[in-house]
Amino acid sequence: MEDSGIIKLYFDRNENAIAETERKYGRYLLKIANNIVFDDEDSKECVNDTYFRAWNTIPPQNPSVLQTFLGKITRGLAIDIFRKKNAEKRGKSEYSLSLSELEECVPDACSTENIFEHRLLAESINRFLLSIPKESRDIFVCRYFYSDSIKEIASFFGCGESKIKSSLFRTRKALKEHLEKEGFNI
Repeated sequence: MEDSGIIKLYFDRNENAIAETERKYGRYLLKIANNIVFDDEDSKECVNDTYFRAWNTIPPQNPSVLQTFLGKITRGLAIDIFRKKNAEKRGKSEYSLSLSELEECVPDACSTENIFEHRLLAESINRFLLSIPKESRDIFVCRYFYSDSIKEIASFFGCGESKIKSSLFRTRKALKEHLEKEGFNI
């Protein structure tokens, strides 16, 4: 079923919306959640909570890209679970590994004084991502938004892991320089 048909089911309050969402996006959402929480049961819980949240937000929201809309919900829920489970120490998930990679080039969110500064940082990162080549941007997003493993990214792009690692290293370095030029303390 096309996304527009699924969204129409949500607007009609037809419970088949959830079944169609699960059929089309269930594996995608489960992968996002599992890359972050690294636990099958917690991942399933995130995905189920995603369906519940989608049910409660469509309508009034009418997402232009359903896959991205659902992915953002799942990612947020999974990060919440990750934070609760790993309040004192980091686990071994791809999410924790990708966070440690970014520590050297992105300011600590806890030290940011207010929401306005968070928004400025997000806008600066978005500008940076739009300024780099598409392949570098896609690799960066796969690693740091979707928390895909280096191996998965290399397989997807049809190249070696060393190329992905090098691309990520160069992109992080360039991001750090970009943020420093824009006045962020790294």
